Amino acid sequence: MKELVCIVCPRGCRLRVDDENGYRVTGNSCPRGAEYGANELQHPTRVLTTTVCIAGGIHRRLPVRTNRPIPKELLGAAMEQAAAVRLQAPVAAGQVIVANLLGAGADLIASRSMDRVE
Repeated sequence: MKELVCIVCPRGCRLRVDDENGYRVTGNSCPRGAEYGANELQHPTRVLTTTVCIAGGIHRRLPVRTNRPIPKELLGAAMEQAAAVRLQAPVAAGQVIVANLLGAGADLIASRSMDRVE
């Protein structure tokens, strides 16, 4: 039996997941908590949020994120790939920065727009 705190909503339900009998979840207040608990033990995923270097903009870093969760075990390699990114302003919010990051089926996208500064 594994114990988790659900992060799907602010309620923070204390989940108990029976990993020996089909990942049965108890302690959840909604169906999303049950889905989260089972998935977290079988195949944990996370949305990656970080920043990348950008030149020619008002700031030197641009916030980026994946447009869908990626496997948790890929986070370190994804951070390394993001650290190597060098952009030039302008960039639009939602613009794809790295398509299909590490073959995980998620794109790294800009979280905000940044105009070029002369």
